[in-house]
Amino acid sequence: VQLQASGGGLVQAGGSLRLSCAASGRTSSTYTIGWFRRPPGKEREFVAFDSWSGGTYYADSVKGRFAISRDNAKNTVYLQMNSLEPKDTAVYYCAASRGRPTSTEFSYGYWGQGTLVTVSS
Repeated sequence: VQLQASGGGLVQAGGSLRLSCAASGRTSSTYTIGWFRRPPGKEREFVAFDSWSGGTYYADSVKGRFAISRDNAKNTVYLQMNSLEPKDTAVYYCAASRGRPTSTEFSYGYWGQGTLVTVSS
């Protein structure tokens, strides 16, 4: 499966963005799709996942502000980001896993190229 992340940009604190992760090659409905992010100068970290079985899970840092959803007809997973804060500034990556749903990045074998989100104060 190939993944294409898009939707990043510059937004003021308190604003919203919606990221998209479009899958091609194989239907994404049989994969867990995760979102990860790499803040400037830091390690990549887990944000959220939508499992192929229908469950979702969020990092504590985004719980209540971000929402992940999936449109199987469009083979696309979305990350709606609300109440954005400067600490959310990062390159956001989507990834796919055939294994058990997990927040561990090493379980994801397929990665998109990343999209930059910049939140200004």
